[in-house]
Amino acid sequence: MLELSMENPGGLQKIAHALSSEVRLQIINLLNSGNMNVNQLAETLDIPVSTAASHIKILEKSGLINTELRPASRGAMKICRRNFDDIHIQLNSKMNFKMNTQKFYETEMPIGHYIEFDVAPTCGMANHEGMIIPEDNPVYFYSPDRTKAQLIWTRKGYFEYKFPLVIPIGATIDTVQFSMELCSEAPNFDSNWPTDITVWINDVEIGTWTSPGDFGDRPGKLNPKNWSETTSTQYGILKTWKVTNKKSTIDDIHLSDVTVDELGVLNRMYMSFKIGIKEDAIHKGGMNLFGREFGDYPQDIKLLIEYS
Repeated sequence: MLELSMENPGGLQKIAHALSSEVRLQIINLLNSGNMNVNQLAETLDIPVSTAASHIKILEKSGLINTELRPASRGAMKICRRNFDDIHIQLNSKMNFKMNTQKFYETEMPIGHYIEFDVAPTCGMANHEGMIIPEDNPVYFYSPDRTKAQLIWTRKGYFEYKFPLVIPIGATIDTVQFSMELCSEAPNFDSNWPTDITVWINDVEIGTWTSPGDFGDRPGKLNPKNWSETTSTQYGILKTWKVTNKKSTIDDIHLSDVTVDELGVLNRMYMSFKIGIKEDAIHKGGMNLFGREFGDYPQDIKLLIEYS
Protein backbone atom coordinates (compact mmCIF):
# COMPACT_ATOMS: atom_id res chain seq x y z
CA MET A 1 0.00 0.00 0.00
CA LEU A 2 1.24 3.47 -0.92
CA GLU A 3 0.88 5.94 1.97
CA LEU A 4 0.57 9.65 1.11
CA SER A 5 -0.24 12.71 3.21
CA MET A 6 -0.34 16.50 3.13
CA GLU A 7 3.14 16.44 4.64
CA ASN A 8 4.42 15.35 1.21
CA PRO A 9 2.70 17.62 -1.36
CA GLY A 10 5.27 16.76 -4.00
CA GLY A 11 4.41 13.07 -3.75
CA LEU A 12 0.70 13.85 -3.95
CA GLN A 13 1.23 15.94 -7.06
CA LYS A 14 3.20 13.17 -8.79
CA ILE A 15 0.49 10.61 -8.08
CA ALA A 16 -2.32 12.97 -9.08
CA HIS A 17 -0.52 13.77 -12.34
CA ALA A 18 0.12 10.10 -13.05
CA LEU A 19 -3.56 9.23 -12.53
CA SER A 20 -4.91 12.19 -14.49
CA SER A 21 -4.54 10.46 -17.88
CA GLU A 22 -7.03 7.90 -19.21
CA VAL A 23 -4.22 6.12 -21.06
CA ARG A 24 -2.15 5.79 -17.88
CA LEU A 25 -5.18 4.42 -16.02
CA GLN A 26 -5.60 1.86 -18.81
CA ILE A 27 -1.94 0.88 -18.47
CA ILE A 28 -2.31 0.32 -14.73
CA ASN A 29 -5.44 -1.74 -15.35
CA LEU A 30 -3.64 -3.91 -17.92
CA LEU A 31 -0.80 -4.52 -15.46
CA ASN A 32 -3.35 -5.91 -12.98
CA SER A 33 -3.35 -9.07 -15.10
CA GLY A 34 0.44 -9.43 -15.24
CA ASN A 35 3.70 -7.87 -16.38
CA MET A 36 3.86 -6.46 -19.91
CA ASN A 37 6.53 -4.82 -22.02
CA VAL A 38 6.16 -1.40 -23.66
CA ASN A 39 5.49 -2.85 -27.11
CA GLN A 40 2.70 -5.08 -25.76
CA LEU A 41 1.09 -2.13 -23.98
CA ALA A 42 1.28 0.02 -27.09
CA GLU A 43 -0.23 -2.72 -29.25
CA THR A 44 -3.04 -3.46 -26.78
CA LEU A 45 -3.95 0.22 -26.42
CA ASP A 46 -3.44 0.91 -30.16
CA ILE A 47 -1.04 3.81 -29.55
CA PRO A 48 2.49 4.49 -30.82
CA VAL A 49 5.33 2.87 -28.88
CA SER A 50 6.83 6.31 -28.25
CA THR A 51 3.56 7.48 -26.67
CA ALA A 52 3.38 4.37 -24.48
CA ALA A 53 6.99 4.91 -23.41
CA SER A 54 6.23 8.50 -22.43
CA HIS A 55 3.29 7.41 -20.25
CA ILE A 56 5.39 4.63 -18.71
CA LYS A 57 8.07 7.17 -17.77
CA ILE A 58 5.50 9.28 -15.88
CA LEU A 59 4.06 6.24 -14.06
CA GLU A 60 7.56 5.05 -13.17
CA LYS A 61 8.54 8.50 -11.86
CA SER A 62 5.46 8.53 -9.62
CA GLY A 63 6.39 5.13 -8.19
CA LEU A 64 3.14 3.48 -9.30
CA ILE A 65 4.99 1.01 -11.53
CA ASN A 66 8.48 -0.46 -11.75
CA THR A 67 10.34 -1.28 -14.96
CA GLU A 68 13.18 -3.66 -15.71
CA LEU A 69 15.30 -4.10 -18.84
CA ARG A 70 15.53 -7.69 -20.05
CA PRO A 71 17.33 -9.21 -23.05
CA ALA A 72 15.25 -9.54 -26.21
CA SER A 73 15.85 -10.98 -29.67
CA ARG A 74 16.87 -7.49 -30.76
CA GLY A 75 18.53 -5.54 -27.99
CA ALA A 76 16.57 -5.18 -24.77
CA MET A 77 12.93 -4.71 -23.81
CA LYS A 78 11.46 -2.83 -20.86
CA ILE A 79 9.17 -4.96 -18.66
CA CYS A 80 6.58 -3.07 -16.60
CA ARG A 81 4.84 -4.21 -13.43
CA ARG A 82 2.39 -2.56 -11.06
CA ASN A 83 3.91 -1.58 -7.73
CA PHE A 84 0.90 -1.12 -5.38
CA ASP A 85 -2.54 -2.61 -4.82
CA ASP A 86 -3.86 0.35 -2.83
CA ILE A 87 -3.18 4.03 -2.26
CA HIS A 88 -4.00 5.67 1.09
CA ILE A 89 -4.07 9.47 1.11
CA GLN A 90 -4.24 11.28 4.45
CA LEU A 91 -5.65 14.75 3.80
CA ASN A 92 -5.61 15.78 7.47
CA SER A 93 -2.49 17.69 8.45
CA LYS A 94 -0.42 15.89 11.08
CA MET A 95 0.11 19.25 12.76
CA ASN A 96 -3.58 19.46 13.62
CA PHE A 97 -4.51 15.80 14.08
CA LYS A 98 -3.02 12.85 15.90
CA MET A 99 -0.90 10.77 13.61
CA ASN A 100 -2.52 7.52 12.50
CA THR A 101 -0.20 4.76 13.69
CA GLN A 102 -2.20 1.96 12.11
CA LYS A 103 -0.28 -0.24 9.66
CA PHE A 104 -1.34 -2.85 7.13
CA TYR A 105 -0.14 -6.30 6.08
CA GLU A 106 -1.67 -7.58 2.84
CA THR A 107 -1.10 -10.69 0.73
CA GLU A 108 -3.01 -12.88 -1.71
CA MET A 109 -3.17 -16.67 -2.10
CA PRO A 110 -4.08 -18.37 -5.42
CA ILE A 111 -7.07 -20.68 -4.98
CA GLY A 112 -5.11 -23.74 -6.09
CA HIS A 113 -2.51 -23.37 -3.30
CA TYR A 114 -4.57 -25.15 -0.64
CA ILE A 115 -2.74 -27.39 1.86
CA GLU A 116 -5.70 -29.60 2.85
CA PHE A 117 -8.99 -30.40 1.15
CA ASP A 118 -12.06 -32.63 1.07
CA VAL A 119 -14.06 -32.78 -2.16
CA ALA A 120 -16.74 -34.90 -3.80
CA PRO A 121 -18.29 -34.99 -7.30
CA THR A 122 -19.31 -32.82 -8.91
CA CYS A 123 -15.79 -31.41 -8.60
CA GLY A 124 -13.09 -30.06 -10.85
CA MET A 125 -10.68 -27.26 -11.78
CA ALA A 126 -10.21 -24.98 -14.77
CA ASN A 127 -8.17 -22.05 -16.00
CA HIS A 128 -7.99 -20.03 -19.23
CA GLU A 129 -6.80 -23.11 -21.12
CA GLY A 130 -9.79 -25.20 -20.01
CA MET A 131 -10.09 -28.15 -17.60
CA ILE A 132 -6.75 -28.86 -15.89
CA ILE A 133 -7.69 -32.15 -14.16
CA PRO A 134 -10.22 -34.88 -15.04
CA GLU A 135 -13.62 -33.82 -13.74
CA ASP A 136 -15.34 -35.59 -10.82
CA ASN A 137 -12.24 -37.51 -9.67
CA PRO A 138 -11.13 -36.25 -6.22
CA VAL A 139 -7.70 -37.93 -6.38
CA TYR A 140 -6.56 -35.37 -8.95
CA PHE A 141 -6.94 -32.59 -6.40
CA TYR A 142 -3.51 -33.75 -5.16
CA SER A 143 -2.02 -32.98 -8.58
CA PRO A 144 0.72 -30.32 -8.80
CA ASP A 145 -1.37 -28.80 -11.61
CA ARG A 146 -3.79 -27.56 -8.96
CA THR A 147 -1.56 -24.49 -8.53
CA LYS A 148 -2.68 -23.33 -12.00
CA ALA A 149 -6.38 -23.31 -11.08
CA GLN A 150 -8.47 -20.18 -11.60
CA LEU A 151 -11.81 -21.89 -10.86
CA ILE A 152 -12.42 -24.74 -8.39
CA TRP A 153 -15.71 -26.43 -7.58
CA THR A 154 -16.96 -29.24 -5.34
CA ARG A 155 -20.33 -30.58 -4.23
CA LYS A 156 -19.22 -30.68 -0.59
CA GLY A 157 -16.12 -30.51 1.64
CA TYR A 158 -13.59 -27.74 2.24
CA PHE A 159 -10.29 -26.13 1.23
CA GLU A 160 -7.68 -24.92 3.72
CA TYR A 161 -4.89 -22.41 3.05
CA LYS A 162 -1.92 -21.14 5.07
CA PHE A 163 -0.91 -17.48 4.68
CA PRO A 164 2.58 -16.39 5.79
CA LEU A 165 2.59 -13.68 8.45
CA VAL A 166 5.13 -10.86 8.58
CA ILE A 167 3.96 -8.82 11.57
CA PRO A 168 6.38 -6.81 13.76
CA ILE A 169 7.09 -8.12 17.26
CA GLY A 170 4.99 -6.27 19.81
CA ALA A 171 2.30 -5.25 17.32
CA THR A 172 -1.35 -5.07 18.34
CA ILE A 173 -3.70 -6.73 15.86
CA ASP A 174 -6.79 -4.61 15.22
CA THR A 175 -8.56 -6.45 12.40
CA VAL A 176 -8.15 -9.58 10.30
CA GLN A 177 -9.92 -9.59 6.96
CA PHE A 178 -10.30 -12.15 4.16
CA SER A 179 -12.03 -11.54 0.84
CA MET A 180 -12.70 -13.73 -2.21
CA GLU A 181 -15.19 -14.39 -5.00
CA LEU A 182 -17.38 -17.48 -4.65
CA CYS A 183 -20.85 -18.95 -5.17
CA SER A 184 -22.78 -22.22 -4.86
CA GLU A 185 -22.23 -25.25 -7.13
CA ALA A 186 -25.24 -26.61 -9.04
CA PRO A 187 -25.49 -28.92 -12.09
CA ASN A 188 -24.66 -26.50 -14.94
CA PHE A 189 -25.88 -23.43 -13.00
CA ASP A 190 -28.91 -22.36 -10.97
CA SER A 191 -29.33 -18.89 -9.44
CA ASN A 192 -31.67 -20.38 -6.82
CA TRP A 193 -29.34 -22.98 -5.28
CA PRO A 194 -28.47 -21.99 -1.68
CA THR A 195 -25.36 -23.21 0.11
CA ASP A 196 -24.28 -22.64 3.72
CA ILE A 197 -20.58 -21.78 3.44
CA THR A 198 -18.55 -21.57 6.66
CA VAL A 199 -15.18 -19.90 7.30
CA TRP A 200 -12.61 -20.85 9.95
CA ILE A 201 -9.53 -18.75 10.78
CA ASN A 202 -6.77 -20.49 12.76
CA ASP A 203 -9.29 -23.33 13.39
CA VAL A 204 -11.75 -20.89 14.99
CA GLU A 205 -15.19 -20.91 13.37
CA ILE A 206 -16.00 -17.35 12.29
CA GLY A 207 -19.49 -17.92 10.93
CA THR A 208 -21.63 -19.12 8.03
CA TRP A 209 -22.89 -17.26 4.97
CA THR A 210 -25.64 -18.65 2.73
CA SER A 211 -24.77 -18.26 -0.92
CA PRO A 212 -28.01 -17.72 -2.87
CA GLY A 213 -27.02 -19.65 -5.99
CA ASP A 214 -24.69 -20.66 -8.79
CA PHE A 215 -24.49 -17.92 -11.42
CA GLY A 216 -24.28 -18.52 -15.16
CA ASP A 217 -26.83 -16.16 -16.73
CA ARG A 218 -24.04 -14.11 -18.34
CA PRO A 219 -20.30 -14.52 -18.97
CA GLY A 220 -17.92 -13.60 -16.17
CA LYS A 221 -16.08 -10.38 -16.95
CA LEU A 222 -12.67 -12.11 -16.78
CA ASN A 223 -13.54 -15.48 -18.31
CA PRO A 224 -11.96 -16.71 -21.55
CA LYS A 225 -14.25 -16.78 -24.57
CA ASN A 226 -14.33 -20.57 -24.77
CA TRP A 227 -15.63 -20.75 -21.18
CA SER A 228 -18.12 -17.91 -21.64
CA GLU A 229 -19.79 -19.94 -24.38
CA THR A 230 -20.51 -22.88 -22.05
CA THR A 231 -23.50 -23.48 -19.79
CA SER A 232 -21.30 -23.72 -16.70
CA THR A 233 -20.73 -21.43 -13.71
CA GLN A 234 -19.58 -17.98 -14.88
CA TYR A 235 -19.12 -15.66 -11.89
CA GLY A 236 -19.59 -15.34 -8.14
CA ILE A 237 -20.08 -12.77 -5.39
CA LEU A 238 -17.18 -10.94 -3.72
CA LYS A 239 -17.48 -11.51 0.04
CA THR A 240 -15.39 -10.04 2.87
CA TRP A 241 -15.04 -11.66 6.30
CA LYS A 242 -13.67 -9.34 8.99
CA VAL A 243 -12.73 -10.06 12.61
CA THR A 244 -12.21 -7.10 14.95
CA ASN A 245 -11.62 -6.74 18.70
CA LYS A 246 -15.41 -6.64 19.15
CA LYS A 247 -17.04 -9.00 16.65
CA SER A 248 -16.92 -10.79 13.30
CA THR A 249 -18.75 -9.53 10.21
CA ILE A 250 -19.38 -10.40 6.59
CA ASP A 251 -19.53 -7.33 4.36
CA ASP A 252 -19.72 -5.33 7.62
CA ILE A 253 -22.90 -7.18 8.70
CA HIS A 254 -22.71 -8.94 12.09
CA LEU A 255 -21.84 -12.61 11.71
CA SER A 256 -20.67 -13.80 15.15
CA ASP A 257 -19.13 -12.64 18.43
CA VAL A 258 -15.68 -14.08 17.67
CA THR A 259 -12.98 -11.45 18.29
CA VAL A 260 -9.45 -11.07 16.95
CA ASP A 261 -7.97 -12.00 20.36
CA GLU A 262 -9.43 -15.51 19.98
CA LEU A 263 -7.46 -16.12 16.77
CA GLY A 264 -3.99 -16.14 18.39
CA VAL A 265 -2.51 -14.33 15.41
CA LEU A 266 0.87 -13.50 16.95
CA ASN A 267 1.49 -17.02 18.25
CA ARG A 268 2.39 -18.51 14.86
CA MET A 269 4.23 -17.80 11.60
CA TYR A 270 1.16 -18.34 9.42
CA MET A 271 -2.58 -17.81 9.44
CA SER A 272 -4.85 -20.62 8.32
CA PHE A 273 -8.00 -19.92 6.32
CA LYS A 274 -10.48 -22.75 5.84
CA ILE A 275 -13.66 -22.46 3.81
CA GLY A 276 -16.20 -25.21 3.34
CA ILE A 277 -19.59 -26.78 3.89
CA LYS A 278 -20.28 -28.38 7.27
CA GLU A 279 -21.69 -31.89 7.43
CA ASP A 280 -24.71 -30.62 9.38
CA ALA A 281 -25.34 -27.64 7.08
CA ILE A 282 -28.98 -27.04 6.19
CA HIS A 283 -28.20 -26.02 2.62
CA LYS A 284 -25.58 -28.25 0.97
CA GLY A 285 -25.37 -26.82 -2.51
CA GLY A 286 -21.61 -27.09 -3.07
CA MET A 287 -19.30 -24.17 -3.85
CA ASN A 288 -17.22 -22.53 -6.57
CA LEU A 289 -14.04 -20.56 -5.76
CA PHE A 290 -12.71 -18.00 -8.25
CA GLY A 291 -9.14 -16.85 -8.89
CA ARG A 292 -8.00 -13.50 -10.29
CA GLU A 293 -8.46 -14.61 -13.93
CA PHE A 294 -12.03 -15.95 -13.64
CA GLY A 295 -15.39 -14.48 -12.69
CA ASP A 296 -15.87 -10.74 -12.14
CA TYR A 297 -13.11 -9.71 -9.71
CA PRO A 298 -9.34 -9.73 -10.49
CA GLN A 299 -8.14 -11.07 -7.15
CA ASP A 300 -7.26 -14.32 -5.43
CA ILE A 301 -7.98 -14.98 -1.74
CA LYS A 302 -6.87 -11.74 -0.14
CA LEU A 303 -5.70 -11.35 3.47
CA LEU A 304 -5.56 -7.89 5.03
CA ILE A 305 -4.38 -7.35 8.62
CA GLU A 306 -4.55 -3.97 10.32
CA TYR A 307 -2.21 -3.53 13.27
CA SER A 308 -0.67 -0.79 15.37
